[in-house]
Amino acid sequence: MARKSTSGPIRDKERTKMKLLQSVGLILDKESFTGLNVSNIAKYANVDRKLIYEYFGTLDNLIKEYLNGKDYWRISLDQIDEIIDKGREDYGKQIAYDLLDNQFNSLMSNNEMRKIISWGLSDDVPALIELNKERELLAERLFTKLIDPHFVGKDKNIRAVHAVLVSSIYYLTINAKNSNVTMCGIDINQQEGQDEIKKVLKQIIDWAYS
Repeated sequence: MARKSTSGPIRDKERTKMKLLQSVGLILDKESFTGLNVSNIAKYANVDRKLIYEYFGTLDNLIKEYLNGKDYWRISLDQIDEIIDKGREDYGKQIAYDLLDNQFNSLMSNNEMRKIISWGLSDDVPALIELNKERELLAERLFTKLIDPHFVGKDKNIRAVHAVLVSSIYYLTINAKNSNVTMCGIDINQQEGQDEIKKVLKQIIDWAYS
């Protein structure tokens, strides 16, 4: 039986698209978001820059497709509903902590992810703004359907608590990895420091739900 061809216009196009998408990640990892331009991406991918426009239309579309594949917090509507069902017994308390813990672990271990966060904080990137809006819609469903009911009539704003904790995780992890410095004497590049931060995250969630 003759072997199927591993080349052809469609397969070549898909390979080239994958090389271009991978090049975006390489540039973020080795340089920074400032290196994301058509010429540099084409050079990393070793392809003609015109293929970016042919296959993606615009540089923004290429970046958007890359980010869609690298959205580390992307959760579908079905997953949100499943999470809500599992968390009803404690009004999402364990889920609230798990989401923070997973975010902390992901940012500590993944340089590419930290670069994406830094990029979004430093520049108006339409694709990142769109992803953030989508994530906010899913978070709104999680709060409204699961978490908010527990806090009706109470003097604690769980949304504000989460906002402070999420932004703290952003700063702590990016600062520690980029500058290799401590925060209040805690070195989260060491396991002991990471454990201390995670313990406090849990304590704050416990306080909020108490």
